[in-house]
Amino acid sequence: MGEPRLIHALRRTAGILWASPYTLLGLCIGGVGLCSGGRVRMRDGVIQFYDGGTKWFVQRLPGGQFALAITFGHVVLGQTDASLDISHRHELVHVRQYERWGPLFGPTYLLCSLVLWIMGRRPYRDNPFEVEAYEADRGV
Repeated sequence: MGEPRLIHALRRTAGILWASPYTLLGLCIGGVGLCSGGRVRMRDGVIQFYDGGTKWFVQRLPGGQFALAITFGHVVLGQTDASLDISHRHELVHVRQYERWGPLFGPTYLLCSLVLWIMGRRPYRDNPFEVEAYEADRGV
């Protein structure tokens, strides 16, 4: 039996609020992208920005020429609408991770990557946050 509606609504609201510092950052970056030829859409409760300045921003991230999208809270910044479609399941996992970890997500993600790099492993692909997201891509 599923959880009661009120509990579900409260849990959902708490997740949105907990992730909100990153969501605000994503909205600011996406807003600049909109002012420079970008576009915006909503899908599954997530605000998605793409094209224009948003594409420019994503491409300038480390490894960004290969990145399809990046998530900040409940905002996904993608290169194109097609890249958002391709990466949708993966980025939704990151949205849920932001809901669980809130303001701790960024430092924890970076710390995991640093430890992996020091250990001689792949800081991106072996990061447990990425492993979980890639498993969703494969339907695991």
